[in-house]
Amino acid sequence: MSSPEFWNDQIKAQRVIRRRNSLEGPLTAYEEYRARIEEAEILVELSEEEGDDSEIDDLRAEVDSLKEDVADFRMRLLLSGEYDSEDAILTINPGAGGVDAQDWAEMLFKMYVRWAEKGEHSYEHLDLVPAEEGGIKSATVVIKGENAYGLLKAERGVHRLVRISPYDSSGRRHTSFASVDVMPDLPDNDDVEINDEDLRVDTYRASGAGGQHVNKTDSAVRITHLPTGIVVTCQNERSQHKNRASAMKILRGRLLQLREEEKAKELQGIRGEKTDITWGNQIRSYVFQPYTLVKDHRTGVEVGNIEAVMDGEIDRFIRGYLEQSIGAGLRESGSDD
Repeated sequence: MSSPEFWNDQIKAQRVIRRRNSLEGPLTAYEEYRARIEEAEILVELSEEEGDDSEIDDLRAEVDSLKEDVADFRMRLLLSGEYDSEDAILTINPGAGGVDAQDWAEMLFKMYVRWAEKGEHSYEHLDLVPAEEGGIKSATVVIKGENAYGLLKAERGVHRLVRISPYDSSGRRHTSFASVDVMPDLPDNDDVEINDEDLRVDTYRASGAGGQHVNKTDSAVRITHLPTGIVVTCQNERSQHKNRASAMKILRGRLLQLREEEKAKELQGIRGEKTDITWGNQIRSYVFQPYTLVKDHRTGVEVGNIEAVMDGEIDRFIRGYLEQSIGAGLRESGSDD
């Protein structure tokens, strides 16, 4: 970093700095927690020697606070993947369930935005296509901040909703599905190569909200990557140039994801095909009626306060997934010895 040539490539320099910060942060936190633990131990010893219980409540509160902080610290240590420190691109699509699924997709979109707002992350809309009946047809958002991808990769999969449908005049209970796809936001100079001759670029008039200018110009962009068949669209910006840049950002992330899945399939023999957004494939269920419960089917983590979850409090699910993933990795490493 002290080299004069370090800042010649601004994008690469920023990635190096972010990576350094992601490594220095845990070291600083470790020293802080160790000092707090030592201070608490001293206070306990003094209290026992003097027979003074007046500070017991304060000590208990500090211990509870330390437990929570150490749990968060442990989760940060789990983020050691190559792209974990990158920003995250989230794409949300409704699945089976009609207008309820569209509404559910919008609820999930708002949940992740609230998660970003309540933490140390920011967000930027890349694409948002409202549905005429209600909800959204699709949404793509970039979540920016420390370890955004490393944290949110836990959310990739099918999410299931059970509730009394506000769109059913008979007040019946409905089950709906939506998918969440998560990719790292890679810089243009990353090692994911995209050849222009492999792309088919179509432009068309944007639909939905956006004003008259959006609807009267061919500002929306659809890019098809011919070798893989991956199709990405973007119509949120008024400028065709900006929409194309956003679409290329999404395509780059999906190509990396495909490459990583193929690599994992070769090394571990896992299934690489994408699951349908329907019953039986969900990673998590959100039940509003006849009781309230959010359950992650991969980890068994359950939360009864569904309103808090929809307000962005999803860290327990993320932590459970990361801990399970690390545990599985350790077991596989042990079996190979």
